[in-house]
Amino acid sequence: MKAVLMNAPGGPEVLTVSDIPKPELTDPSAVLVKLHAAGVNPIDTKVRKVDSYFPDQLPSVLGCDGAGVVEAVGSSVTRVRRGDEVFFFNNGLGGAPGTYAEYNIVQEDYVALKPKNLSMQEAAGIPLAFITAWEALLERGNLQKGQSVLIHAGAGGVGHIAIQLARHFSGNVATTISGPKKAEFVQSLGAGLIIDYTRQNFVEAIIDWTSGLGVDLVFDTVGGETFCRSFAATRLYGRVVTLLSTSCDSRNTNTARLRNLMIGYVMMAAPLLFGLHPARLKQTRILERGADLFEKGLLKVYISHVLPLEKAADAHRLIETGHTTGKIVLQIA
Repeated sequence: MKAVLMNAPGGPEVLTVSDIPKPELTDPSAVLVKLHAAGVNPIDTKVRKVDSYFPDQLPSVLGCDGAGVVEAVGSSVTRVRRGDEVFFFNNGLGGAPGTYAEYNIVQEDYVALKPKNLSMQEAAGIPLAFITAWEALLERGNLQKGQSVLIHAGAGGVGHIAIQLARHFSGNVATTISGPKKAEFVQSLGAGLIIDYTRQNFVEAIIDWTSGLGVDLVFDTVGGETFCRSFAATRLYGRVVTLLSTSCDSRNTNTARLRNLMIGYVMMAAPLLFGLHPARLKQTRILERGADLFEKGLLKVYISHVLPLEKAADAHRLIETGHTTGKIVLQIA
């Protein structure tokens, strides 16, 4: 089968298309999926650069998000059948082959039926982004009806789904973006306050929007100084949830302490990395909730680029610009 191999850590050029053996289904509780599309995520580029998770298992196939058709099932599989269209988050961090390939083997517990109204490309762009947004907003962030939330980088892969999810649960949404096109995009998703961070101070904009109080929740997908400055935009006893590992100076941390803020971290891939089966089952249930919302038209995924599998390196170059809108997907079949 065709697959994109990472033979060594480095730039996008280390990704090469190769012919490797088709995986054999030997686990009775697993399924063989013929992949039609694979989502491209920032974590893929981080693994490619340093291969910090499983450095002794090269070459490896990257890619965590996939969508395709079940071609074969193990003898004990009951959740899906041959011919079912599924999507999932699975592997791709170096420990086992990921989704930049024509086939992938997945435990039946980790696949969900694809929303019927979505294309394979659309479905492949959902799993990591949706589960991340759900965990950040609803689990770590404890977003409640009527509360206010600031979502950084709202036009991005995670951000554009987070805006819709927050609105679905009756949150009042502010978001940061850059440029008029992204402003129009997030407005169409339901953002109430749109802050162009290239021209506006987001802290001042939030304080004005909330009559001096700050938002109940900040969802940070950017890190660095953006994360640290967000403390001043959060109301007393509020919450700040981030996807990044960031340190702040004493002035900012003191702001967080004085405001009695709760700081939370989301690393959606942690259950996969540490082999936490119950946590992965929970993520599958979240993905199934998402499938229902997408199928009912309550949420939408925006795919900005669809590239052939052979152009995986170009997909990485695009995502590393940090300025893409929505999701990038590889077309496989």
